[in-house]
Amino acid sequence: MKLCAIFLGLMVAWAQTSPNKSVVGEVTGVDAAAKQFKVKGDDGVNYVVAFDDGTSYLRMPLGEKDLKKAEKITLSDITTGDRLLARGSAAQDAKPAPAKTVIIMTKADIAKKQEHDRAEWQSRGIAGTVMLVNASTKEITINTHGRDAKTVVIDASSATGFRRYAPDSVRFADTMPSSIADLQPGDTIRALGDKNEDGTRFKAEELVSGSFQTIAAIVVSVDLASGEVRVTDLQTKKPVIVKTNQSSMLRRLDERTAGMLARRMRGDAGGPGGPAGPGGAGEGRGGAAVAGGPGEPGGPGRSGGRGNFGGGNGDLQQVLDRSPQLSLAELKKGDALIISSSKASDGVAITAMSLVAGVEPFLAAAPRTAGQVNLGSWNLEMNMPEQ
Repeated sequence: MKLCAIFLGLMVAWAQTSPNKSVVGEVTGVDAAAKQFKVKGDDGVNYVVAFDDGTSYLRMPLGEKDLKKAEKITLSDITTGDRLLARGSAAQDAKPAPAKTVIIMTKADIAKKQEHDRAEWQSRGIAGTVMLVNASTKEITINTHGRDAKTVVIDASSATGFRRYAPDSVRFADTMPSSIADLQPGDTIRALGDKNEDGTRFKAEELVSGSFQTIAAIVVSVDLASGEVRVTDLQTKKPVIVKTNQSSMLRRLDERTAGMLARRMRGDAGGPGGPAGPGGAGEGRGGAAVAGGPGEPGGPGRSGGRGNFGGGNGDLQQVLDRSPQLSLAELKKGDALIISSSKASDGVAITAMSLVAGVEPFLAAAPRTAGQVNLGSWNLEMNMPEQ
């Protein structure tokens, strides 16, 4: 987040002195013979940045924002993976004008900064589910995640950064500028800042939010060509199209792991709960009873109350990370799935952030509310802000 802010500040300064387009992004190629950089812009567009003998090259030291502190470098110092800010460039399908100045942050410096920022978010960060938003006072009441959940009021009046996860991603690189007006009860939020002595209030410096859901479903069909899975949502009993892409986490729980999660669910919830209500259960492969659907939506980083995994959401994340990858070709009609995605309106396809098979034992052990399974703390962490 802070790296983006540094380059944004430089862009604003340049915009005041030049009418030429500026491009910010990651260097994906350096062609010295053609005198061109290939850059994947932060706006998602692929750019070609041309240079000539008159182009000057500068490196911004780690954490610096003042161009006067930039160090002169040579073309040979720029490599793939560096962050680049250039003026006098054009889109890939147009003839680019040579850049007068190219400013970079090295890949190594970026890695150091991201490691520092991750540590800061872990030590000075807070995560929770939005309960109430007061736009006039810029106060956000949340229920924190983890085993020691509590109510905390976030003071966002002095926050300098407010971002929101894209509708189909929990990657921080895909977040978009946002404001407190975008927040809704039920959203997941992370904030960086300082808490008061008793931990009931939190003064935020930066915030990132998103709207997520977790559903239990049964496979109807799989389209390998499109990467889509048609399922029946066990809560709504409605058909849902689930899209997958390269960013989707596809996993299958082995029998031992699924049993372990089921035992934890039974232990924390005080038993497996009563049977599903009439019409509320489906049959997964192998005859495993599958309950009627989640009692409440979850989402990355959300704590669902009952059904904790004995160590917070991180335990589940680690379990899934270690589980075997799943190929869509392995899925069969009748398989039970747990799918995490951004919230979507009825009838709108969802893009899976995670799609997990082999979950029949877990669903059978989950507590029921009004005949429907409560997925409890089954959810993933939003990625830590990195730049």
